[in-house]
Amino acid sequence: MWLADSLDGLHPAVLFIVVMLAGLITIAALSIGLGFLITRVVEPVWGIGAADERVNVWLAAHRTPSRTDASLIGSILAGGVVLPIVAGVIAFTCVVLRRWRIAAFVVFALAVESATYRATTLVVHSHRPRVARLESLPVDASYPSGHTAASLAVYCGLVLLLTSRFTHTIFRVVAWTTAVALVAFVATSRMYRGMHHPLDVAGGLAVGVAALIVVVFACRSAGAAAESRAGARTDGGRA
Repeated sequence: MWLADSLDGLHPAVLFIVVMLAGLITIAALSIGLGFLITRVVEPVWGIGAADERVNVWLAAHRTPSRTDASLIGSILAGGVVLPIVAGVIAFTCVVLRRWRIAAFVVFALAVESATYRATTLVVHSHRPRVARLESLPVDASYPSGHTAASLAVYCGLVLLLTSRFTHTIFRVVAWTTAVALVAFVATSRMYRGMHHPLDVAGGLAVGVAALIVVVFACRSAGAAAESRAGARTDGGRA
């Protein structure tokens, strides 16, 4: 890859970190810029904010005990306890099997997403939906939806790994359908609970996708560098 060639001589692990940090800075800046665009132009100037709010009002008006319980499950599936456990178990298993790049992919997909979300909410202050909220979280951290971003980064990232190994069409369809359904369930749950607007969820989806792209690119760059070093050692041994 061109990046591996341009940074020739770096250890693959160092190259991975360089690419990952550069990508993180880039998507954090883009996420912050998009957040300002939405909160200062799209919602107040274009009038989308009122329509955005009506979705949450409608969801709050149709709450039932069973739906509320389901929304709690959706939030837990993408919460700060479940996803780190999922990522940690997968990464530990990969380390035991000496699949270093896969372990790094799982851990850093979540790390890049989380760092981008934190950076965005520190700079962009967006008020949460003005409905009865079912969780006690800071009211000025509505954009983007961190749960949505994290669920996409982890669950779709896991499916990306699985489908690169198991290429049967039926497996791919089932795996991707399950991952997309999980992310949709999480996103709907967060809106139902009055924690995010639809535009916040859209921002979360963008952050999750961007985090996956960055980490995939970092892994491929590191892989290309490792192959280059291996080839150089082989050529040296033959000389």
